[in-house]
Amino acid sequence: MAKIPVQFTLNGAEKAEFIDGGTTLLNALRDKIGDTSPKGGCHQGTCGACSVIIDGELRLSCLTLAETCNGAAITTTSGLSQDGVLHPLQRAFLDAFATQCGFCTPGMIMAAKVLLDHTPDPSRDDVVEALSGNVCRCTGYEPIIQAVLTAARSNSQNAA
Repeated sequence: MAKIPVQFTLNGAEKAEFIDGGTTLLNALRDKIGDTSPKGGCHQGTCGACSVIIDGELRLSCLTLAETCNGAAITTTSGLSQDGVLHPLQRAFLDAFATQCGFCTPGMIMAAKVLLDHTPDPSRDDVVEALSGNVCRCTGYEPIIQAVLTAARSNSQNAA
């Protein structure tokens, strides 16, 4: 199969790779680029563990062809911390014990980030809706919801 050139910005850094046609973004990120923060859970688009942000929108990297991301800005959880300082969502997840096995965490954090980027002061229902595409088998969701609400409060206090 012919290799396809793909260029995009990943977590602020320009990336260029030759990939096989039909390669998912998840496989390109993990296998070609080495960003293993998106997780391959179901590989069917139902668990949300592979969620990334592409041009400001939440996308499932297991269903997104890498070749469709040419020129896009992609963010994964690997790109959220700055200079060794965790992003407020990452810190809130740790503080709220919202991470148990950790497999769903990257997708949950990316879904929460998109929510807070669009709705800085979400209601509990907003958070539940935003996370509804992500499956967690460990926490019962309540610590995750509380972590997102805590991060939102923290962000609003820092902005004031």
